[in-house]
Amino acid sequence: MRIQPLIAGIVLAGVLSISARADISLEYAVKAAYLPKFIPFIAWPDASFASTTASVSICVLGNDPFGGKLEQSAAITKAGERSILVRHMEALDPEVPCHVIFLPSDSDPGLVQSTMDATKGKPVVTVTDSGLNVHGIISFVILANHVRFDIDDASAARSGLTISSKLLGLANSVKQRGQP
Repeated sequence: MRIQPLIAGIVLAGVLSISARADISLEYAVKAAYLPKFIPFIAWPDASFASTTASVSICVLGNDPFGGKLEQSAAITKAGERSILVRHMEALDPEVPCHVIFLPSDSDPGLVQSTMDATKGKPVVTVTDSGLNVHGIISFVILANHVRFDIDDASAARSGLTISSKLLGLANSVKQRGQP
């Protein structure tokens, strides 16, 4: 597995995030760069996909804070043989495959809680935005005006997901497997 694309994305995100709090669109440009870059460093159970070449789906629930930047980033990122597809949904639909779910900071608390309940223990990477009181498997945080992320590897393990040690090593903090 190559780490260079992730590091390049992280460096780009770090450069862009210098004033992430001052310009909300810049903050979401950084987050849009991160989201697809996480995918090659996460392993889902084979049964999570319809075929060996099926796309990995990033589902954005509620309002779209990315303004097309997530689609641009996803279009230039591959996860092995899989392309990355971005879906926009008002709420979680059990008929629509979502491998990664992003919950924006302005999400309705009821939507956030129902999504977290529906995905608990399932092979879905929940990504919560900075500002939400609920934390997903990956949670964006803003530290010193930089976009960073925390990882709950214990939750990932309970969901049947494996997160590469390379990605865990780049996280601001990691809740280790085996922790409640």
